[in-house]
Amino acid sequence: MINELNEIRGAKALLVASTGGHLHQLNLISRRLKLSSKSQWVTFDHPQSRSLLESGRVNFIPYIAPRDLKKICQAIRPISQILSSEDFQVVISTGAGVAVPALVTGRAKGIESLYIESVSRFDGPSLSGKILTYVPGVSLFTQHEEWAGGKWKRTQSVLTDYTRKFDQSKEHLTPAKVFVTLGTIKPYRFDSLIERVLHISPPWSRLVWQVGNTTRRDLPGIVRSTLDSDEFDDHVMSADVTITHAGVGSALRILELGRCPVMVPRRRSRGEHVDDHQQQIGTKLSRLGLAQFSEVEDLTWEQVEKASRALVDHL
Repeated sequence: MINELNEIRGAKALLVASTGGHLHQLNLISRRLKLSSKSQWVTFDHPQSRSLLESGRVNFIPYIAPRDLKKICQAIRPISQILSSEDFQVVISTGAGVAVPALVTGRAKGIESLYIESVSRFDGPSLSGKILTYVPGVSLFTQHEEWAGGKWKRTQSVLTDYTRKFDQSKEHLTPAKVFVTLGTIKPYRFDSLIERVLHISPPWSRLVWQVGNTTRRDLPGIVRSTLDSDEFDDHVMSADVTITHAGVGSALRILELGRCPVMVPRRRSRGEHVDDHQQQIGTKLSRLGLAQFSEVEDLTWEQVEKASRALVDHL
């Protein structure tokens, strides 16, 4: 079994992750490890994956919704065919539904397989991580020292590369253009955040929305369902501030672009996600000074203004 990630540096890997934060983290980790250019990706067909991985070798498989057992089982066949097509040294995943079939299939074929739990899991593994603890030979890594131990080895967090600073040039300015991104996780909506933003936004503010599955026809400003990575970056950079669901992928990209986001978690009790893990990543980034974090009902325009006056350095 693999004891530390440096053991696979430069390897030819099959890199497997669901789109969103899982894919974004795996892309960051793969760059750190300088994996072989002959490595391949397995993910879902989405504007994010097409633009993020445009220079890589990518295999698209059908979307797997959270905890969709039927689609998880159906993913085994195409992943097995990919693994049989070439000689891979390792299978790596950062999670969601595609992780389990990929790593189980990898181990069945005698290939080194490792799972890196999402940085958004601060107090223990996700359901995928829990399942994989029962699969012999899968190397398990956490990005948090607090629950490392036993089968779980500690590895460097993707959050360690950022620091916040105050933008003095914006000390007395209030944001005019606001980018609101709700993520794209199906089939979950996030109407509560839309309603709160509409409630607190001054009448002179200009709003740009990326709504994902939260389709609406009553929103002011520019409305898009999905954005590719370049479009997302353009909106973050041209806005005075970004309000985002507390998804790790969106947050990491906003930080990479040097901006401090306002993060609002989806809640299971409102049917906005499968669980409440978004609260953890938002709280952590807030404690590090890298984000303004708020529950949807507590979000204020003052928090939006504070975030607009902060910058983030990527070390």
